[in-house]
Amino acid sequence: MSASRGLLLLAVLLVAGPRSPRAQASTWPAVPPGADLLEAGRFSILAFPSEARLARALLADALARDSFPGLARPRDAVRIALAPSAAVFRAWVGPAAPEWGAAIALPARRLIIMQGRDAGADAGEPRQTLRHELAHLMLAEAMGGLVPRWFDEGYASYAAGEWGREEILATSLGLVWRGVPSFVALDSAFVGGATGATRAYALAHRAVAELAALGTLGGGDGLTRFFTVWRETGSFDRTLRQVHGMTEPGFESWWRARIRRQYGAVALLADLGVLSLVLGCLLAPLWWQRRRRQQARLATLRARDAAQEARERASALAALLGEGGGERCEERPRSFDRGEGPV
Repeated sequence: MSASRGLLLLAVLLVAGPRSPRAQASTWPAVPPGADLLEAGRFSILAFPSEARLARALLADALARDSFPGLARPRDAVRIALAPSAAVFRAWVGPAAPEWGAAIALPARRLIIMQGRDAGADAGEPRQTLRHELAHLMLAEAMGGLVPRWFDEGYASYAAGEWGREEILATSLGLVWRGVPSFVALDSAFVGGATGATRAYALAHRAVAELAALGTLGGGDGLTRFFTVWRETGSFDRTLRQVHGMTEPGFESWWRARIRRQYGAVALLADLGVLSLVLGCLLAPLWWQRRRRQQARLATLRARDAAQEARERASALAALLGEGGGERCEERPRSFDRGEGPV
């Protein structure tokens, strides 16, 4: 932590003391007894004593980084509720939230509900998660209802610096076999299962990052002019025409081609590697059984050959001994009768 961040955190700890949330109970989720309210700047964080340390760290980070790419500094007050458990998080969010979600932003209420310190490893780094949700509120404050779902999620991921999402594209089998989805299909993917939604977040992040990169080609600062023209025209397609000289279908085709070129081959190789490993694990027992059968068959053949060779050797030796015995019989001197002798 830098010295400036440390001083800011100290200021938050001194100024943003706990307050009772009862006076504002109507604007918060149903709060069990024992929760405290920390307030500083435009942020208010509702937290239980078990989440107090996390709440102070999140409050300090939100104050230190209270600006977002391409947009003016936000002004709306924001309320953040830290749920002490998954059960409380589900109770506050309601049945509409996906099971794999770790946080949710409700722009109409200027409210963010997050899982606290008991969140699983897949919930991500808490400060990054909060910034992602704050970007949703900031985009709603600046652009109203102009933003489609894919851009909303992509911009929140881009503003939060979630560059690790691009690793999903490098290992996505769906990206290889089903291709890159359209923006319309991307909007639908966010409400599917966890796997499809994870890939959709990564693709949306890449689309907004490409737009920001286009904005710097002419010496601009990324998204600032794009957002300005978008507010004026109220049309994403017309903004693309004025700012980057391409239509929305043209940008979509260009983005899809870049995704295929950048990640398609890498994903294919990665998935082929994984597939080879899986096939190897499945085929290894069969290969071992076949090897053992071959070894047993070879051992039988060797034993049979050895026995045949022994029989042939014994037969040759017997034949050899029989022929040699006849010659020795012929070489014996003749016997003489008793009393006979040479004449």
